[in-house]
Amino acid sequence: MSCTRIYRCTRRLTWFVVAALLWPTISRSDTVNLPSLGDASSRIISPQLERRIGEGFLQQLHAAYPTSPDPLIKYWVEKHITALAQHSELRKAILSVAVIDDDTINAFAAPGGVVGINLGLLLHAQDVHEYSSVVAHELAHLSQRHFARGVEEAQAGTLPALATLIGALLIGVMGGGEAGLAAVSAAQAASHSRQMRFSREREQEADRIGLNTLVRADLDPSGMSRMFERMQRAFRFTRKPPEFVLTHPLSETRIADARNQALQYRGETFPDSLDYHMMRIRAQLSYEQNPTASIKTFQNRLRDQPDDVSAQYGLALALSKNEEHQEALLLIETVHNINPSSILYTAAHAELLIAADENDLAQRILSHQLVLNPDNTPLSLVYADSLNAQGKHTDAEAILERQSKKRPDDVDVWYELAETAGLAGNITGVHLARAEYFYLHGAYHRSIQHLEYAQRLVRRTNPQLLAKLTQRIQDLRTAVRMQNS
Repeated sequence: MSCTRIYRCTRRLTWFVVAALLWPTISRSDTVNLPSLGDASSRIISPQLERRIGEGFLQQLHAAYPTSPDPLIKYWVEKHITALAQHSELRKAILSVAVIDDDTINAFAAPGGVVGINLGLLLHAQDVHEYSSVVAHELAHLSQRHFARGVEEAQAGTLPALATLIGALLIGVMGGGEAGLAAVSAAQAASHSRQMRFSREREQEADRIGLNTLVRADLDPSGMSRMFERMQRAFRFTRKPPEFVLTHPLSETRIADARNQALQYRGETFPDSLDYHMMRIRAQLSYEQNPTASIKTFQNRLRDQPDDVSAQYGLALALSKNEEHQEALLLIETVHNINPSSILYTAAHAELLIAADENDLAQRILSHQLVLNPDNTPLSLVYADSLNAQGKHTDAEAILERQSKKRPDDVDVWYELAETAGLAGNITGVHLARAEYFYLHGAYHRSIQHLEYAQRLVRRTNPQLLAKLTQRIQDLRTAVRMQNS
């Protein structure tokens, strides 16, 4: 994705935000949802408007970056963020979690409750405490409504200055590289010292609140300073640090503050997470081009620490990737037996069975867990993979259709549904799934195109669906007109 394209996508979203700020919205329903007294930022950007911005941001994000297709990593990341949010000061539900298929360090929070995690964060954070410190920091940005407060800070400026600020914030969140830096520089030019002071205060506040979140969640608060120090050492001499470092500058003072705040908890023990290390291994192997090298790495780890369960897990996955299925299955079965009720262990075991073409056994294992966890997403998606491997495409399509209703904003579910519907010979289903997929990418014209294809196919056979498609097309055309006005 080029910086030019990212800037173009974000510029469209920037002017959507500005238009929304200036658009007259006085109506009977609006007067009911008054902002709380004393919340000055709500007079500029209400929580409802932030949510609309978040939805638009997600579309641009999906258009700009591929998401991770790994259902287990996505499941763990979402569960972890949801659990951590319960210990934060966030009072609104998370709108969406995006797991970006990118090996660079980055995490971001966008207006309306959008949290994004690059796979690169799992690659660089050495334990769950370091990883959680970054997530807790981003949740603090959301709970303190830093986006809205940043816009409030710029309200005395001109409209172009306000637009530039919003664009800079969003491009920074999206990791816009040179375009993001240029936008930030333009925003600073309008009011350099004021904005820089606010930015520093915002980062310090997010650090402090994020550290308190870690404490309440029984996670090691020193993980924050360790993570900051790790990033500073790793990228001290690079010409271009990762986007997280660019958008969250790591000063010595900031690192020292995080370290000092954690001192009062010195001496306490905080257990690590085996599940985190397994997800970290999955992220590592997703970028590994030479499974033989990974096999040797995990074999060496097991030679030094024979009881290292995460190394057994990694070796099983690496062996399976290298098509050494029997040895891989022996290892993964051992890991699964440690916790047979674990969704993550069950799904991983089933994945390796499918790779070994043992689909019947995979389905028996998955079916048992799905009785206990109906329509669980990773179990269901792996089950659909097994059915597709056996040519049972219609059955797989039915499972994915249920998932699309459970997770209507999941681009990966719609993609898999479109592919599976094609294998099942359901051409109407292909167009319906692709329409939703393109809608979530903000590609309204392509979404309309597929809806029109489906409309022609059901015109004589399904009047109820035809009416729904006609209304959806009209709504999307209205959205396109508003976008272009």
